[in-house]
Amino acid sequence: MSEHCEVAVVGLGVMGANLARNFASRGRRVLGFDLNPETGARLVAEHPEANLTIARDWATLVGGLERPRRIVVLVPAGAPVDGVLDALDPLLEEDDVVVDAGNSHYAETERRIERAAARPWRFVGMGVSGGAEGALLGPSIMPGGDVEAWERLQPVLEEIAAKSELGPCVTYCGKGSAGHFVKMVHNGIEYGDMQLIAETRVLLRGGLALPDAEVAATFERWNEGELDSFLIEITADVLRTFDPEGSGDTLLVDAILDQAGQKGTGAWTARAAVELGVAIPTIGAAVDARVLSAGKRLREQAQERFAAGARPLAGVTARDLEEALYASKIASYTQGFALLAAANEAHGYGTDFAEVARIWTAGCIIRARLLERVMDAFRSDPPPDLLAFAFTEELSARLPAWRRVVSAAAAAGIPAPGLTASLTWFDTLTTARGSANLIQAQRDYFGSHTYERVDRPGEKVHTEWPRR
Repeated sequence: MSEHCEVAVVGLGVMGANLARNFASRGRRVLGFDLNPETGARLVAEHPEANLTIARDWATLVGGLERPRRIVVLVPAGAPVDGVLDALDPLLEEDDVVVDAGNSHYAETERRIERAAARPWRFVGMGVSGGAEGALLGPSIMPGGDVEAWERLQPVLEEIAAKSELGPCVTYCGKGSAGHFVKMVHNGIEYGDMQLIAETRVLLRGGLALPDAEVAATFERWNEGELDSFLIEITADVLRTFDPEGSGDTLLVDAILDQAGQKGTGAWTARAAVELGVAIPTIGAAVDARVLSAGKRLREQAQERFAAGARPLAGVTARDLEEALYASKIASYTQGFALLAAANEAHGYGTDFAEVARIWTAGCIIRARLLERVMDAFRSDPPPDLLAFAFTEELSARLPAWRRVVSAAAAAGIPAPGLTASLTWFDTLTTARGSANLIQAQRDYFGSHTYERVDRPGEKVHTEWPRR
């Protein structure tokens, strides 16, 4: 190897290979490595134009990089990441940077940061969103952890990141495991968005009986307005794709079994929200919906047992559905950023929420026009206590349509858990005096857990309740 490479990519699967090609396309000298030698050889053979070199072993990898080294790891989360660190650890030197760019759980990232603290090299947990195409053409990138490591990575990450009118879609997300926490929340919001869109398609087609072509045209029209987003855009494309194995008039989406897969990041988001005491019902409903979808046979039996079936959606228009979807989307983003705020306080991340919104405006799966408004809200002085407060007028104007949609869906027997959970969240949030006083009374009755009085907040009170 005549010249030392500037960056290494370990793990040359689809994502890793495309990220390596991305680095190379920016003029960087890239060194790749994969445990399967055939994977690297195939990558070079298929893309001879790329400035790629493949290392034959760990020592060749480390020896082939300029110092201090930059090594980006894209292997499956869990034990494979630790295996890479085990192999690199004895070979690395002062200020070398190892970046875990996979979908690792933030707690695992914290553990790896502690490991690196006792070593001369530095560790960075970094979220990457955009799928295989984003990895190649420009993803949204969410690094966290060591600030000095970020400064060393910044030039090369800004080169490969997606670009929007607001700049490169990469920013320092904060200390410790902030990068992977931010990516986890991104994925949670993604779960919510996908569920809301899927429900809306069912309501348009099954509830309003719109022809398939009109449903696709509706999503395409929505993508030209306030709902402009990557997920709305691809939904229009999906709903125009016919089954290549069918007779030519059946949509491919209708040939796909309605059992949604998941890799766990949505459940991680829901679990983190419980631990931090943040309500994220839209995201939670999306996770639950995927879990319920897995029980296809049970759902078929239940429909037959209860003679259940959907009926037409009464008193609702496509415009109502557009407004309900937009309002629910605001609810989902608000919940996601509320979780980021709670983690920021609990873990001392120092995350800049406006910057997070900015780097999500291009490259990532949840990129949307709405995020520019989110960014502006967090840059206002003072920023809102809750993101939804920045959308008071929009939510208030859409509330009647939102209620019509959720009520009509319930009456028609068409499940809309995401839309419903979003509205319930809004109603609970906007009810100053709710039902928790009775719950506190019950808790004190059976467990002497105490309560606070309206006229003496902050004081713990217990009552000897009369018993039968």
